[in-house]
Amino acid sequence: MLFHYQRCGRRAFLDLYGDRAQQNPPSDYLLKLRQDSVTHRQQVFADYYPLYRPQFAPGDWVAGAKATLDLMADGVEAIQQGVLMATSASAGVQLVSQPDLLVRQPGWSCWGDWVYVPIDIKLGKKPKLDYQVMAAYHAYVLSRMQGVWPHAACLALRGGQTYSIDLPRLVLKLQTVLNSCLSHLQAATVPELFISHSRCDLCHWFSHCYAEAQSTRHLSLLPGVTPARYEFLKQHHLTTVASLAQVNPAQLAPLPGFGEQVAEKLVHQAQALIDNRAIPRSAPHAPHGFPLWPEDLPEGEVELYFDIEAAPDQNLIYLHGVLVVNHRTGETQFHALLAENHHQERRAWNDFLDLVHTYPYAPIYHFCPYEAQTVRKLGRLYDTPQRQVETLLERFFDVHKCITDGVTLPIESYALKHIARWMGFDWRDEGANGAQSICWYNAWAETGDRAYLDSILRYNEDDCRATYHIKDWLVKFSEPYWDRLYQTIG
Repeated sequence: MLFHYQRCGRRAFLDLYGDRAQQNPPSDYLLKLRQDSVTHRQQVFADYYPLYRPQFAPGDWVAGAKATLDLMADGVEAIQQGVLMATSASAGVQLVSQPDLLVRQPGWSCWGDWVYVPIDIKLGKKPKLDYQVMAAYHAYVLSRMQGVWPHAACLALRGGQTYSIDLPRLVLKLQTVLNSCLSHLQAATVPELFISHSRCDLCHWFSHCYAEAQSTRHLSLLPGVTPARYEFLKQHHLTTVASLAQVNPAQLAPLPGFGEQVAEKLVHQAQALIDNRAIPRSAPHAPHGFPLWPEDLPEGEVELYFDIEAAPDQNLIYLHGVLVVNHRTGETQFHALLAENHHQERRAWNDFLDLVHTYPYAPIYHFCPYEAQTVRKLGRLYDTPQRQVETLLERFFDVHKCITDGVTLPIESYALKHIARWMGFDWRDEGANGAQSICWYNAWAETGDRAYLDSILRYNEDDCRATYHIKDWLVKFSEPYWDRLYQTIG
């Protein structure tokens, strides 16, 4: 509860009091993450021997704490997922903790010349603050059982990293978070929702919260409304899309974290959603009053649309998808340059270079910086001459940047699917997305069933075609402003 509370107080509350029938079933990607987490834990556990595990009935935390206490009193070397329990300062609340490992260390405790140190195993690569707070929580509850604070509290992260937290600093943070969490969980009302796709998409309460947000047209559905900005908007009694749409941006610009551009963007975002229309961004210093110039979206006789698929957990770039659009002939052709394993990654990279050099003057369109960043990475990895890579990157044009710089759309996210679907494009496979493609690749690698690979290739081709669709729409939207520019120059 404490871990989820740090990310979303509403989730912690619903986990305790909500109707479980309203939860989403886990997605394939979430199931994969859970399995990856189990595998990572088993790998870490293998480094500790002998490893003892307390025996108790699931959910019987009192029995679990008693069995763990007996193991610690016996001085065993390491305990797997032991249960720690202590009385809270809050009436009627018991604190329960279950660190992945308790490891014996030299020192003095209520049992003798040894103490235990908690280790929490996390799938992440970085020691995020919420991970560190949890490690401090384990140390706090453990100190109440062994009569002394542990020398350290650690995180076992992916990649074999072990991180020791700054306990004195984290205990102060823990106290604030713990008190706030208990206060919220003991309150009678569910906390206000806030939809954040980066954090909410994998939550089992997402559909429940999203339906409520849509019914009230909650401001968190607007791109750019962060939790911090929302607090300032609430102070000005702006809590709905309709109320924000009526505000003069100049009223919001002085607020911390806003400024003129953000204020205009947010008001335009609300107006676009209310009217279901695209609103051009302003550029008062440009002669045509529009942020985009023709050279931002160059048109060629041949244009390339580029999208990469990767298996991040395997550190593998396995697919370069390139859609070749020939405006002379009106034809399009999709090329799937595939690496079926790590050994073929270099070959797929070279195949990509050969293809793009076949069209030396064609602009290369992509969506977001990832493709350009990955080209630089692969160029360094496979010793491609830097000048060749930089010359290639001069032909790259980021459609996502052009869209966000040039126009405000009536959408909840400026991700590829949200934009393209509003413009009338759709994917052939309804459930296709980046997370699902990772699951498909793993399933294909495990089973050899090429149906999974075919799904990835369809998804990647559709991503390329969606990028083409968006670019084409944006050019048409920009043309009246560019005509004005040509008239001004003339």
